[in-house]
Amino acid sequence: MNAASDAAVAATIRREQPRLRAWLRRQVPDPQDIEDILQDAFYEFVLASRLIEPVRNAGAWLFAVIRNRVTDGYRRRGRHAGAAGAATDAVPDDDEAAWLEDLLPDPDGGPEGAYVRKRLVAALEEALRALPDDQRAVLIAHEIEGVSFKAMAQATGESVNTLLSKKHYAVKALRTRLQAVHDELAGS
Repeated sequence: MNAASDAAVAATIRREQPRLRAWLRRQVPDPQDIEDILQDAFYEFVLASRLIEPVRNAGAWLFAVIRNRVTDGYRRRGRHAGAAGAATDAVPDDDEAAWLEDLLPDPDGGPEGAYVRKRLVAALEEALRALPDDQRAVLIAHEIEGVSFKAMAQATGESVNTLLSKKHYAVKALRTRLQAVHDELAGS
C-alpha cells in the first residue's frame, strides 16, 4: 500500500467508527467485546484494501463484517449456554435493524449520492417529528441513545413488549415515509 491508500483507509476508519460503535453498543453488552469486534473488522478492512480489487463500498462492507461477527457471537453463546444464556435484549431481526442503513446511499457516492442522502436525512427528521411522542421517544432512546428496552421498561413502568411494539410502529411509519422519498429520488 502507498501513502495515499493508507490515508484513504485511515480516513474511512475514522469516518465509519462512530456509526459502527453506536450500532454495536445496541447489540453487544460488553464494551471490551465491542472494541474487539471493531478492531477485528478494521484489521480485515486493511487486509482487504491491499487486494488488487479493494473494497468498493467500505461502509456497507464494514457493517456486514460487524453484523456477521455479532451474529456469530450470539450463535456461539447459544451453543455454550443453551436457552438460559440468551441475552436480555434480543437482537432485532436484520430487517428492522438495518432498514435505514440499506436506504441511505454510501457517503462516498459522489455528488448525486450526497444529494440523495441529504434529502433522505431531511425527510427522516420531518418523519420523526410527525411520529406520536411516545413512539418517537422509544425509537430515539433505543436507536440513537442506545438505551435497552429493559432499562426503558424499568424507567417508564411499561412492559418491554409495549416498548418493542411502539418502536416497531415507529420504524414502520418511518420506513413507509422514507421509502416514498427514496423511490421519488431514484425515479428522477
